[in-house]
Amino acid sequence: MATVTFTPASAPDHTASLRAAVRYGVLGLIVLAVVGSIIAFLVAGKPGLYGALLGAAVGGGFILCTALGVLFTAKLPALTAGAVLLGTWLLKMILAITVLAILKPLDFYDKTALVLVMVLSLVIVLGAETFGVLGTKAPYVEPTPSDDAGSSESDDK
Repeated sequence: MATVTFTPASAPDHTASLRAAVRYGVLGLIVLAVVGSIIAFLVAGKPGLYGALLGAAVGGGFILCTALGVLFTAKLPALTAGAVLLGTWLLKMILAITVLAILKPLDFYDKTALVLVMVLSLVIVLGAETFGVLGTKAPYVEPTPSDDAGSSESDDK
C-alpha cells in the first residue's frame, strides 16, 4: 500500500497578480500593434504603418510603465512606493507631451492611425491588465503561524 502524504500547495507571491497584469498587458499590446499595423498599412499605406506603431508605443508604453512601477515598488513601504509612483507618473506625462510635441510637425506618419491605435492601446492594455489581476488567485494576507494554534486559551483572549 502506498504512503499518502499531504503537502499543501504554496501560496502564490503577493506580486503574482501584478506580474500577470504586465504579462497580459504586453501580450495585448503586441497583438494590437500587429493587427493595428496591418490594418493601418492596408488603409493608409506606409504612413499608416508608422502611425500605428507610434500609437502602440506611446499608448501601450504609458500604461505598461504604470504597471511595472507598481510591480517594482510592491515590496517598498507605502510612503516610498507612493512617492516613486507619483514621480514616475509626472515623468510619463512630461515624456508623453514631449513625444507628441515632437511628432506634431512631422508628416511621415498618419495622424488618424496614431490616435486610433493609441486610444485602442490604452483600452486594450488596461483591459488585459485587469483580466490578469482578476484571474490570479493570490491571498490578501500572508498567514503567520502562531505558537498557541491548538490551545483553547487563545479563544478566550
